[in-house]
Amino acid sequence: MAEEEKAQEEKKGGKGKLIFLILLVLILAAGGGAAYKFLVLDKKKAAETKEKQAEKIIEEIKATENVGVMFDLGTFVVNLADPDIERYLKVSIVLELKDQKVQQEAQKRLPEIKDAITTLLLTKRSSDLRTPEGIEYLKEEIAKRVNAILPLGGVKNVYFTEFIIQTG
Repeated sequence: MAEEEKAQEEKKGGKGKLIFLILLVLILAAGGGAAYKFLVLDKKKAAETKEKQAEKIIEEIKATENVGVMFDLGTFVVNLADPDIERYLKVSIVLELKDQKVQQEAQKRLPEIKDAITTLLLTKRSSDLRTPEGIEYLKEEIAKRVNAILPLGGVKNVYFTEFIIQTG
């Protein structure tokens, strides 16, 4: 009987050791997996991110090398559409055009272009133009209107060299 108890205890002890060893192996495997992730995979992701950033910088440099023809439209002074008080906008606009042909066409249609921009500016309220988003939207609207006037389009960008909102 004592021998049977000893055999059962050895079986229980053997099972306990086996469970302990399995748990130890699982913990070591999880630790190894975590170490691999932090040491290898994260470094790969960081390297890929750096490569993408470098490619983006190269694209930006190439984009600046392809600067179009600058066409100065001059300064516009208009009343804004604020109902409560008279406010004035003074803005100087330079268009970046695709090439010399577009510049020649813009020169021919300068009165139309200035009229379209003046008409657009007269519809704006000062609250529309006090945020960076509002100013960017105005640039987009100007580009669309001028491109609609030019037969082949050609406005690449709109720049404000002066932008003043004055209360009167």
